[in-house]
Amino acid sequence: MVTLSVPAARAGVPRLLRSRALGKLLLLALFAAVLAPWAATRWPGATWPHALTVDLSAPLASASDWVIDNRDSHPLFLYFFGYLSNAVVLSVRAVYLTLLAAGWTGVTVLGALVAWRVAGVRLAAGTAAAFLACGALGMWVPTMQTLALMVVAVLASVVLGTLLGLAAGLSDRLDRTLRPVLDTMQALPAFAYLLPVVLVFGIGVPAAVLATVVYAAPPMARLTSLGLRAADPGVMEAVESLGATFRQRLLTARLPLARKEIMLGVNQTIMMALSMAVIASMIGAGGLGDRVYQALASVDVGAALAAGIPIVLLAVVLDRVTAAVGERLGEGTDEAAPGWTAARWPVVAAVTAAAVLIGRLTGTLAWPGGWVADIAAPVNTAKDWMVDHLYSGVPVVGGTADWAAHFTTWVLDPIRDGLQWLPWWGILLVVAAPAWLIGTWRTALTATLAMAAIGVLGVWKPSLDTLSQVLAAVVVTLVIGLGTAVAAARSSRCERILRPVLDVCQTMPQFVYLIPVVALFGVGRAPAAAAAVVYALPAVVRIVGQGLRQVDPAALEAARSLGATGTQQLWQVQLPLARRALLLAVNQCVVLVLAVVVVGGLVGGGALGYNVVFGLAQGDLATGLVAGVAIVCLGLMLDRVTQPTERRAGKGA
Repeated sequence: MVTLSVPAARAGVPRLLRSRALGKLLLLALFAAVLAPWAATRWPGATWPHALTVDLSAPLASASDWVIDNRDSHPLFLYFFGYLSNAVVLSVRAVYLTLLAAGWTGVTVLGALVAWRVAGVRLAAGTAAAFLACGALGMWVPTMQTLALMVVAVLASVVLGTLLGLAAGLSDRLDRTLRPVLDTMQALPAFAYLLPVVLVFGIGVPAAVLATVVYAAPPMARLTSLGLRAADPGVMEAVESLGATFRQRLLTARLPLARKEIMLGVNQTIMMALSMAVIASMIGAGGLGDRVYQALASVDVGAALAAGIPIVLLAVVLDRVTAAVGERLGEGTDEAAPGWTAARWPVVAAVTAAAVLIGRLTGTLAWPGGWVADIAAPVNTAKDWMVDHLYSGVPVVGGTADWAAHFTTWVLDPIRDGLQWLPWWGILLVVAAPAWLIGTWRTALTATLAMAAIGVLGVWKPSLDTLSQVLAAVVVTLVIGLGTAVAAARSSRCERILRPVLDVCQTMPQFVYLIPVVALFGVGRAPAAAAAVVYALPAVVRIVGQGLRQVDPAALEAARSLGATGTQQLWQVQLPLARRALLLAVNQCVVLVLAVVVVGGLVGGGALGYNVVFGLAQGDLATGLVAGVAIVCLGLMLDRVTQPTERRAGKGA
């Protein structure tokens, strides 16, 4: 046995030396051995050298002044941004006036009938109950304002996201080009681009719609691209063998096969657009977001919840309706499918018209004031009870304040101190190594340059503080999300129970649960991380669950026939086959956590989030935009470090 092991060992040495990963590491180590001593001698210290920074305050201030001076006279503003602004205002106003003209009876009946047509009686009843609850909470008019703005913003986001997704899904070159654009659109905090948007469009509906579209379109583009790229190669080969043209293959094969991903993209777009309602209210969007913002300014959690619940209800209704439409797409006019016959459309129109007419004749287009229920007082009482009994002094487990302190001391502080202890060139090497191992030299170069750009912008230390919070929140989110998604994918009952919970977590504005989080955990980086986990968790659970459910049943059956246990099927079949969905979940987790970094700046998270909020509050374009760009660079770096690059055959790294 000894004589057999020696040749095997000798054969393993050249195989190890021929390893692509080992070669990359050796080359990177050689590069570090040459340049690291020179960099440490030339620019000593752990933090980024001041000599390598660039001050953008003056040019950004000049740009801001130019926009203000030319906003009313330059052709770019008069004939492009001006027409775009007018089109948005007219579209939102038309939808809003239509909703008001229909009255609460017409809107409720129309929503219920559309839900009945696409999914049956149960969803119709739920839709009617949701609209009635919005009125009962005293939020009918703000709900219609938000619904009008969201209809325009979501339609624009879906159209833009679909076009970008088609381009990325059908072309590798466009996919590589669009990835950083989508990363920037989704990772740049809304607060960071609110100020430039307001400079161009002014405070009002156009700025709010544009900010919402920029934030909500990327998920649609990513999921559309994912669906097109994940199309069954066997089906595509069969269609091509029949002589189908490129257009026919796209319309009859690729898009139908990507139906579930596209409808999931619509779902995520709706959720993210509604999550922007409160932030958009800060620049004149009005509606429910404005009510939430005003209530939180007076620390009235009950009033904020009364305005936040309709946002959740709108999201749930739109989620269920779009999901039902997705299930029906491609089925044709099946008589057995309840509500899907074309003959029922005239019934929907006739009943809706009758409901509107009754409302006009009876003078009840507006929601009756006597039908409003006040929930603010009991909610505030419940919040006070939770703070009094859970904040500290809980037997055995301690209180929420103790949990926050331990998480900060044992997790957040060591990560931050470790990152800030490393020399700046060491951070660049740590970034380059995993990016090159899982990708190409271009991937590593992009990640390294993104991290170096943060130092050049002069926000190195606060960026590392933010990075520590993001890493901790991402790990916690992925651990909880993966376990939850596995449970949901394996149990239909668990999925039905989790679905409304995920809807609430993803659509409830962060500002609504921010005050209870601060009340329970105190002010600091721990509540900021908790808010990020709550916000990013639903998207991770949905995407991973969708990927696990779409694993080929034949593969699972083959594994079961070989005697594989449930755990073996999960780790050896489902998770490897759902690799694309897992990578997309990691990507979405990173960008969503980064999106809440700014909100964390409001509750003591500090670092880049505080800089963005300060810049918006003070009208300081340089401080806010530089911090926002640094957050984008963090997102780009984390994307390249966590997303493997697919290589073409015959091309090296």
